[in-house]
Amino acid sequence: MKPSLIAALAALLLGAAASASAAPPAVKLYTLDCGTISVPDADWFADDGSYKGVSRDLIVPCYLIRHPKGDLLWDAGLPQVIADLPGGKGPEGTTMRRKLTDQLADLGLKPSDIEFLSVSHSHFDHIGNGGLFATATWIVDADEKAHAFRPAARADTQTFGFYSALETAPTRLLEDDATHDVFGDGSVLLVATPGHTPGHRVLMVTLAKAGPVLLTGDMWHLAESREGRKVPRFNVDRAKTLVSMDTVEALAKKTGAKVVRQHVQEDFDAMPKFPAALE
Repeated sequence: MKPSLIAALAALLLGAAASASAAPPAVKLYTLDCGTISVPDADWFADDGSYKGVSRDLIVPCYLIRHPKGDLLWDAGLPQVIADLPGGKGPEGTTMRRKLTDQLADLGLKPSDIEFLSVSHSHFDHIGNGGLFATATWIVDADEKAHAFRPAARADTQTFGFYSALETAPTRLLEDDATHDVFGDGSVLLVATPGHTPGHRVLMVTLAKAGPVLLTGDMWHLAESREGRKVPRFNVDRAKTLVSMDTVEALAKKTGAKVVRQHVQEDFDAMPKFPAALE
């Protein structure tokens, strides 16, 4: 997609956000711990070399949005089988302290109780438990679904099996980069932000007391990446990434939304500690 067209779509997104109705009082946002990743060299996260040799620990969150019309799980974290490994330590610096299913159980929920699943994108730390929620309606950007089931993804035997069941799950495909109103009342919006992957999206949840919150997927990986407009080396499209950054910043400015950099520990810690919710 041409940058000019994405910019035009961004303007439409702002209009949709501005006209969205207030969130129903019962909407709640829960932040769950779905693992950590220890990165000894963060060079991948900036294509200008500014993070070469820098080590970081990234938090991996999942989010549950409880709405009168159903429960939505946003991002599915690292595969929870890691928790069963010695010390909860998995490959590639991954760690799992507690299973996602156990945290949901604290709220009296099973995976089959979740009506809707959506992920910012299909990287392993965002879709790792996706297969557990194959009975939910998967709300996914059409470009991202194609990316998740491309031949190279199928060939990755270490990760593909954890979400492969989603291929035949009930699915709501999002096309043409249009903003999607999940519940039809403006309280939960899926906004197209391609670049990191072909169909990357961010989620804006508007709460009665806390106001709008932007859950930004992998828009930025490190705390300083947002201000520095750092583009990871492994993003599929640099130009689209920068336009998407502008889209998110404009949306945040227009709505006054709290911006959550999902992999940043301080942003995770700023949310209510589970099982408390943001309302």
